[in-house]
Amino acid sequence: MLTFEYSARDTNTGEKISSTVQAQSESAAAKLLNQQGLAPIDIRMQGEKRSLLNRNKVKTKDKVIFFRQLSTLINAGLPLVQSLRTVVDQIDNQAFEKILLDIISSVEAGNTFSTSMEKYPKVFNDVMTSLVAAGETSGTLDEAMERIAIQTEHDAEIASKVRGAMVYPVIVLLVISGVIIFMLTSVLPQVEILYDDLGKELPFVTNSLLFVANILIGFWWLIMIMLGVGIFFAKRYFETESGGRMLDNLKLSVPLFGPMFRKLYMARFARTGGTLLSSGVQMLPMLSITAKAVNNIIVGDEIREASEKVKGGKALSDSLQGSPHVLDLVPQMIRIGEQSGSIDGMMNKAADFYEKELDNQIKAISTTIEPLLMVVLALVAGVMVAAILFPVYGLVGENVAI
Repeated sequence: MLTFEYSARDTNTGEKISSTVQAQSESAAAKLLNQQGLAPIDIRMQGEKRSLLNRNKVKTKDKVIFFRQLSTLINAGLPLVQSLRTVVDQIDNQAFEKILLDIISSVEAGNTFSTSMEKYPKVFNDVMTSLVAAGETSGTLDEAMERIAIQTEHDAEIASKVRGAMVYPVIVLLVISGVIIFMLTSVLPQVEILYDDLGKELPFVTNSLLFVANILIGFWWLIMIMLGVGIFFAKRYFETESGGRMLDNLKLSVPLFGPMFRKLYMARFARTGGTLLSSGVQMLPMLSITAKAVNNIIVGDEIREASEKVKGGKALSDSLQGSPHVLDLVPQMIRIGEQSGSIDGMMNKAADFYEKELDNQIKAISTTIEPLLMVVLALVAGVMVAAILFPVYGLVGENVAI
């Protein structure tokens, strides 16, 4: 039994009550309070800090270890609930432990493991719950757990590589921006003071940059507010369907990075589809799940369109052929799989190919973007040198002439 701290309101008197209650899970604690005539306001495990940062923060590594350990225990012949309790005892993440304890209670109440997982979509995605459901149906739950662990590792590794390719240019641009701001706000004003003391007129380039510097110095607080508001509303907009669609379309079309994202989505589609099919998930549910799993609205819509064609009796390879963002190798490999009766194997081979291609693409981007950034840095440095040193050399030249 676990101890939960709670705050609740008495439904008869309206009085607010704070105390503790013992139960097997948070939902069980809520039911117990309802039976006592209390309306729960907040329930949390005793000793757990209230923090938005800690809430539902379950790392990919935690999930991989969980599924792998669970696979080993089930394969060894332990019952599901006993295996879950054994794994939970070894978990350090309190948020994850709390979720798993609730899942254990749900399974003990007679629900299936996959149904219990569906209560936490932010932790267990559609691919995971579908693989577990397929494993429960076929009696190969241990294999399903292992497949989930492998799939999750693949996804995390690919995402990490893509993020790594984008982090370097962002860091360099931030450093360049920091240097520019420092030069504008600290060095250029000194040149202006020197020219004012001598009664000389500054060159056009220096005057232009000083205008920008004066805005930064005088209205930095307004710029920060506008930047914060802009980021807030941009984030809110990109969370909407139209904003998400625009962002996903940008990912596919942006120069240099567009081909990388296309290969990422094809690798994700092929790997997820192959894993689901090999686990016994039927074609139409597989397409529905992979449309979400690719994590791109544009590509997801194309997969859904292909699903409708498959539903009408068309082969999957023909349904995908001609889709704007589905690379040609995918329908070709699927066609071979349809002819040989091993679509899942061909999709996994396509995933292997695009994962290797993605590695090469990332290396190519890193090789290409370095000289481009050096050119940008050289241009920035040239402008700053022109704005700062030309006035100084001008003064030195006048003194020499005199």
